[in-house]
Amino acid sequence: MKPEEIRMAIREIKKRTTKPFAVNLFCTNWSDQYEGVEKSQIVLNAIRGKLGMEASEHHVVTNNFFEEQFKILIEEKVPVISTAFGVLPKDKMTVAKQYNIIITSMVTTVQEALFAEENGTDIIIAQGSDAGGHRGTFEFEKNTYGETVGTFSLVPQIVDAVSVPVVAAGGIMDSRGLVAAIALGAQGVQMGTAFLTTTESGAHPVYKQALLNSTEESTVITKVFSGRPARGIKNTFIQAYYDAKISPADFPTQNTMTNDIRRQAALQNNPEYMSLWAGQATRLLQNEIPAGKLIHDVMEGAKGLLSSN
Repeated sequence: MKPEEIRMAIREIKKRTTKPFAVNLFCTNWSDQYEGVEKSQIVLNAIRGKLGMEASEHHVVTNNFFEEQFKILIEEKVPVISTAFGVLPKDKMTVAKQYNIIITSMVTTVQEALFAEENGTDIIIAQGSDAGGHRGTFEFEKNTYGETVGTFSLVPQIVDAVSVPVVAAGGIMDSRGLVAAIALGAQGVQMGTAFLTTTESGAHPVYKQALLNSTEESTVITKVFSGRPARGIKNTFIQAYYDAKISPADFPTQNTMTNDIRRQAALQNNPEYMSLWAGQATRLLQNEIPAGKLIHDVMEGAKGLLSSN
């Protein structure tokens, strides 16, 4: 989001609740290399043709708004900053601590968790490979698709390694997942995919339907939408890169290059060319359940499971 869009969103949230909330920042070195752009553009232009769009040959530039984004989070006194792809730079961490802002960081290995704790993170989000959306791997170059340790293998190892609270993320959809995470030492869970089909979800209707039609075998980890590894439902867009046998451009260039296609696909109600982020437990999705009821059911179900044991 652009900085002023973030400011407007924060102020809108404050109008609706006095409860704490988090704003997420991508904390990573943005590549200024443009290798692979021409080859990637060939694949993308073929897709544009199928969607009735004009070919794109323009030079791709992605603005890095991190400094402005962080400044707005401080100015607006955001209670929690969550980070992905890394941790806040030391100077930013110092400022955040001065304002008593809680910092959470997504990690995918014990090594990343230790690094996050050493650099001031207050809460570790242990993201397993089951999770939908972008992998939180700090430096995925050593592993093309990011680190892929499963949630319930990752959580207890991180719990044993760090002294700050750990939150489990990835494949957790109901009370059973919450209880399992607690049993492994987590002090909470982070759920994403489960909320995509709730009544309040802003997900596109065809995205919701694709989720409801999917199974535990439907998703893959791919870099073709953004240049960074992310788990989503395999579709024609992803297959086009497999067939072409080429790699996408680096993040965030690839993300900028694919934006017009993803937007047009949404306008055409065509899920085959949208980024359909999803975790691996989609059989457990509930259609059009209110978000509040989902949370209530998870909590009450967990209480029941814990009391019966």
